[in-house]
Amino acid sequence: MRLFWLLLPLLPVVHSSPGNTTDDLLWGVYRPGLYLGLRPKLPQSLVTGLMWFGTQNYQSLTKTRHACDQSDGLDSYTWTIYDPRQGGVQVIKDSPNNVEITTELLKIPGGSHGGSWAVRVKGKPVNLAYPSRISAMFYVGIEGLGGLDMITDEDENGIDGPIEFTGNTPDLDEFTLRIVDGPNNKAVTTGPHAQEFVDRLGKSHFVGLRIGANELWTAKERIFQSMLGRASPLAEKYRQTEPAPDPSFILQLPDESITGSNLYAVQKLFDGAFQFDVIFESGSATQTLDSVVLDLGVPALTASFTDRFRATFPIRESGLALDLERLETFSKAITSNLFGGIGYFYGTSIVDKGFAYEWDQEDEYSYDEDDEQHNLPQGPRLTEPKALLTATPSRSFFPRGFYWDEGFHLLHIGEWDNDLSLQILKSWIDLIDEDGWVAREQILGEEARSRVPPEFQTQVPNVANPPTLTMAVAAFIDRLKVTDGSPSYAELGMDFPGNDGQLPLFDSLTSPQQPGAEYLAFDKGISFLRSIYQPLRRHYDWFRRTQRGQIKQYGRRARSRTEAYRWRGRTETHVLPSGMDDYPRPTAHTGELHLDLISWMGFFTRTMRDIAEFIGEAEDAASFAEIEKAIIDNIDDLHWNEEHQMYCDVGINQDDESEHVCHKGYISLFPFMLSLLPPDSPHLGPILDLLRDPDHLWSPYGIRSLSASHPAFGTGENYWKGPIWIQMNYLVLRALYNTYAAADGPYQDRAKTIYTELRKNVVENVFKEYERTGYVWEQYDAITGEGRRSHPFTGWTSLVTLSKSPIILADKY
Repeated sequence: MRLFWLLLPLLPVVHSSPGNTTDDLLWGVYRPGLYLGLRPKLPQSLVTGLMWFGTQNYQSLTKTRHACDQSDGLDSYTWTIYDPRQGGVQVIKDSPNNVEITTELLKIPGGSHGGSWAVRVKGKPVNLAYPSRISAMFYVGIEGLGGLDMITDEDENGIDGPIEFTGNTPDLDEFTLRIVDGPNNKAVTTGPHAQEFVDRLGKSHFVGLRIGANELWTAKERIFQSMLGRASPLAEKYRQTEPAPDPSFILQLPDESITGSNLYAVQKLFDGAFQFDVIFESGSATQTLDSVVLDLGVPALTASFTDRFRATFPIRESGLALDLERLETFSKAITSNLFGGIGYFYGTSIVDKGFAYEWDQEDEYSYDEDDEQHNLPQGPRLTEPKALLTATPSRSFFPRGFYWDEGFHLLHIGEWDNDLSLQILKSWIDLIDEDGWVAREQILGEEARSRVPPEFQTQVPNVANPPTLTMAVAAFIDRLKVTDGSPSYAELGMDFPGNDGQLPLFDSLTSPQQPGAEYLAFDKGISFLRSIYQPLRRHYDWFRRTQRGQIKQYGRRARSRTEAYRWRGRTETHVLPSGMDDYPRPTAHTGELHLDLISWMGFFTRTMRDIAEFIGEAEDAASFAEIEKAIIDNIDDLHWNEEHQMYCDVGINQDDESEHVCHKGYISLFPFMLSLLPPDSPHLGPILDLLRDPDHLWSPYGIRSLSASHPAFGTGENYWKGPIWIQMNYLVLRALYNTYAAADGPYQDRAKTIYTELRKNVVENVFKEYERTGYVWEQYDAITGEGRRSHPFTGWTSLVTLSKSPIILADKY
């Protein structure tokens, strides 16, 4: 780890809370929907982006790359290494344009405005037998207040040498940005009509544009309009000429800027291999940067990252039929892609507070007649703008925040950088409104909405999502216990210290030295937990109030008369709030009960009990313990079907009577997956039988989402009707490893055997498909194991990194 810093004469990293501009996480590739897009996690500030297209022919203009898109047909694009605090290396293989582009980012801390950074963009032909001619454009713009000026002298025929900009914003203060060519770049300078363009060949070209507030996300279109505005009359001039001028002579930016420009683009045209650097220097930094910082820093960063990765996620002899070196390369890449998929979003969202489906309109949780809820505006409305730091599931297909994905993301992120995971967690908790609701899908601002079909843009405040953020909280508490080794205040029989600042027994603790571990110091960890406890409690109460199901109305027998739940906001055919959209469910009805939701509420309650115990809220902890027991009792009383020997949803039949609706699949496993069953439960044996049966859920590639013998298997959308999902397999593996294979019980040995077999199946298949296709996928085929749907999908699919070693990466379930 020290090698990286010793090679660079840098100031120490200054750690701080989210939003503070001295934070070494301030800058990042926080525009993950782009192949390369840097910005700080500030609402309105400096944004940058990279785009390119081929100039082998004029048709290559249609293959322009900017926003990640599956239809681009790239062979692969992957961060081979990426550390959110230091930078990383991304390799983009674009065979349609015959170029492999490598982007290298180095973050340089220092000063009081988030530090400086440098990016190197390198390209080389994919196939040396064919031309590789690339037009690369790097743009920089300012949203909101501030200024941006190109201080390099303008020339109507282009610019030789570096191009420099200065700028300022209220949060970043003064800064400079330089774009510098590498030493061996070549451009097309010969060919038909070359003499007519000789004054412009081999130079950088630019444009400066003035663009409206909150419109920088349209930079590509505006820049292309400018380029085509210059190219169109030239194309018309040579339309009847054979041969035509080389595309790189025609498709150039116009070398002009408008007064007050807040968006600049710089274009470089290459023939063959190329390199250029972009260097951003904060005005408060104490050193001047040049390209040498990249020459030395990137190899040092690569070595440092590899050393830390091996210590954090060790891959040992593991019983897998895989080459360990290739497996490590794969594991580093999918972990890095999770980190490189973290984005910062800011803007309005669309909410309809008055909407409800007919079976959600008259529930027992409805507001009183005099409640303001009855006077809520009807129809979608824009909210006040909000911010979110979030790991995105897929850069190409889902470049935005999803609630139930995030909890899984944070399990992985937290093992590498605890404090970053807490920043993301806190960012989500800050979105919880006064009623306790947070939208399941965060579509903040016009740029995010441009990637979402209109029918999915509006969020409704009675709709929930699996509360997976609590998994991140529980994982943080586990890390805090392991790192500190100290008992909680409750365990010591002590109240948490008040405002007198006294921290008995813990006042000598200091922050750990590992990057991203400041909040693993016990006093800071406790402080963080207390800061999120009340909003999380509000969120918990919202779930219990708004998602409660009916028991007494249908004569159901259960030990608790209150603990039953159903998802609001479902349609006749889909239960989108559950996250398992098209999984077979009972017919929509106010009396239905959902097994997965009551299981999530059991897990949520257990987590709230753990937090309360840890921070010394003894009365709350006792209350949560009672509710947890009532939920677990009711899972058996309401959802266990003795005939089918499985847990089931509950529906209402045509005679208006309650009945079990049993579909063998992921839903059937929820009490097991969330470790709500005791290891000696009589229901555990039948669950393991179902899990391991190849006629139902077991496959050589992982656990299927629906039984292969089910009539609906593989039908319709086939989203959750058979395909294999890695996060669900992770939950199965975690439950086996942590609970049922770890504790004495009648099924312990069987749990160990299933765990070993399942882990091998999942890891080997995801790895095989990665090597075959260049990507990890949203889901995997239930019959062939082939990757399906969105790719790359390095959100929760990256969880395979947490199941590599025989001890599960030092027990990292």
